[in-house]
Amino acid sequence: MENIIRCDSLVKIYKTDDLEVMALQGLDLEIAKGELMAIVGKSGSGKSTLLKILGGLERPSAGKVIYNDTALNEFSEQELFGYRNNNIGFVWQKSSDNLLKYITASENVAMPLIFKGIKEKERRDRAHLLLDMVGLSDKYDSYPNQLSGGEQQRVAIAVALSGEPDILLMDEPTGAVDRKTSEELQDLFCRLNKEKGITIIIVTHDVSLAEKVDRTVMISDGKISSERLLDGEYSVLDKAGRVRLSKELREAVGINSNRVKLEIEGGKLTVVPSEV
Repeated sequence: MENIIRCDSLVKIYKTDDLEVMALQGLDLEIAKGELMAIVGKSGSGKSTLLKILGGLERPSAGKVIYNDTALNEFSEQELFGYRNNNIGFVWQKSSDNLLKYITASENVAMPLIFKGIKEKERRDRAHLLLDMVGLSDKYDSYPNQLSGGEQQRVAIAVALSGEPDILLMDEPTGAVDRKTSEELQDLFCRLNKEKGITIIIVTHDVSLAEKVDRTVMISDGKISSERLLDGEYSVLDKAGRVRLSKELREAVGINSNRVKLEIEGGKLTVVPSEV
């Protein structure tokens, strides 16, 4: 399957007057076109930083992000703005980050189209079509404060889709809603991915959402530690041939030191806890 995004040895360092924090530490990742994937990890693991870099909101300190064979780090600020405007849709956890509270749902969805020079009737028609798509055909003229949390997130998704992006980036999109609403939104993500073929990347703590996507990538200490596909969980080899074992895997087999024994038998490699 063709890749739409490739991350090559990404490093991100945040600096203050007397402190440096390394959010990403040589992260490698490939994302297939049309993939529905989740990125999970503890707070501070680097997942939100990765999302911002993928969306062109931040630049890496080192390494590359390749979008359709083009390196984003070579873009000027104007080109990076064009990338965000034309290729990326964002959905954030807080409705205040997604929607303008003083205009209606349809006006929120139509707003990004003004900057694309699209005429008023076409903006309105596209906004209504997108609100229909996310199940809000009766909420065209409702203001955000007249909508439930789940409805606000549906409007936010319609806003993100209004520019017909290649990639939809979501940061904890179900984090502020109840379980029933979360499940409804999860089903919507899956439907949009299948019907529109759009690549969807979701940062989440929601385990139930992670179970519905094609692939779940787990980040630990600024690197990919493992991946979960439909047929099971896999550790990831980096470019140097190193493999990272998650804390859960190490605890499950009794690995409690930094030394393990490798055994090859019958064409299989076995990792055995060290006795010394």
